[in-house]
Amino acid sequence: MNLSTPLSFGKPTFSAPLRILGSFLLAFAALFSSPAARAEGQSVKIGFLLKTMQEERYQTDKAEFIQHAESLGATVLFDSSGNNELTQLQQFEKMLDDGARAIVLQPANTGTAGALVRLANAKGVKVVGYDAMVVNGPLDIMVMQDSWAVGRLQGDAMVRWFQQQRGKVEGKVALIMGQPGDSNAEAMSQGVLNTLQQNPGLRLIAQISHVDWSPDRSAETASNLLVKHKNGVDAFICNNSGLASGVIAALDLENLADANKVFVAGADADLKNIRYLAQGKQAVEVWKPIKPLAHKAAEIAVEIVKNPDAPLERLAREAAARDGLRFAMTDNGFAKIPTVITPVVLIGKDTVDSALIAEKILSREQVYGGKEAR
Repeated sequence: MNLSTPLSFGKPTFSAPLRILGSFLLAFAALFSSPAARAEGQSVKIGFLLKTMQEERYQTDKAEFIQHAESLGATVLFDSSGNNELTQLQQFEKMLDDGARAIVLQPANTGTAGALVRLANAKGVKVVGYDAMVVNGPLDIMVMQDSWAVGRLQGDAMVRWFQQQRGKVEGKVALIMGQPGDSNAEAMSQGVLNTLQQNPGLRLIAQISHVDWSPDRSAETASNLLVKHKNGVDAFICNNSGLASGVIAALDLENLADANKVFVAGADADLKNIRYLAQGKQAVEVWKPIKPLAHKAAEIAVEIVKNPDAPLERLAREAAARDGLRFAMTDNGFAKIPTVITPVVLIGKDTVDSALIAEKILSREQVYGGKEAR
């Protein structure tokens, strides 16, 4: 080698085998630089953020979601917000910082949670709404139970109760609602209000929201109404089981916790309320099966991470079709959101055994033997 020859950074020449290897490596690198390939090559980390763990049902939401997501190969970051939107914002930001690549969100405040979605979308993270629809703000996909049907089922059951117990559809009705401004509470209540409009003999004496879906506050509301109307309230329709439990507590104090005397409807089918059905204290509950809701939300979140470029409407339609669920484009006041809707079921004293015990949702000992659910 002539040491006087200057160094050159010109175009090098390679042997044919090296050229082939180089071409292969370049193609391999290009392949895995695409979004879909990057998603496939990285771990599937998803967030699951519930608004609360206050109600009994949320233990099932958490367990079913995490178990199913992990069976699909995902790592789940979980938290709950105690019905506090500021707490939820901090938890949501932490999930983003911790690398969540999709977040399933049950908003603490459905009216302001669009800001969380914008925050995630700005970082390339999609948000799947869970159970309660974000209103007047962006959302990528929604998975929810049929909230509209809940109120309709409660209302129809109330009309039948009046026919059977009073011989006519006339009486005083109180609508016990959840968190003020909550989209789920509004949707469930609309079905009840529609029933009242169709039955002019039914008089709505109260339509009251309850901060944090508090059973203590609903008990206070029911007590005040009983005093005001001299124990003459015929029906209480409640947005969830906890609120119904509060009403039952107030009725108990007046020896009115009897489904033959006062109609009480709840929703969620908490064990306490199913026992009230069996004991004849409560008329009906709407059971909202958690497994299809939690599993479908987990599946969609994992699919979004694995296929980030897939059109969201198509993804939601296919996810619904796989299990025979309903699909809709739901207007949330901001946009039409691809929505997968899971079913709800009315439960009365005469259907506890066939709907819940026979299906092994609850055991006979849990319902009739006084044992707490695990």
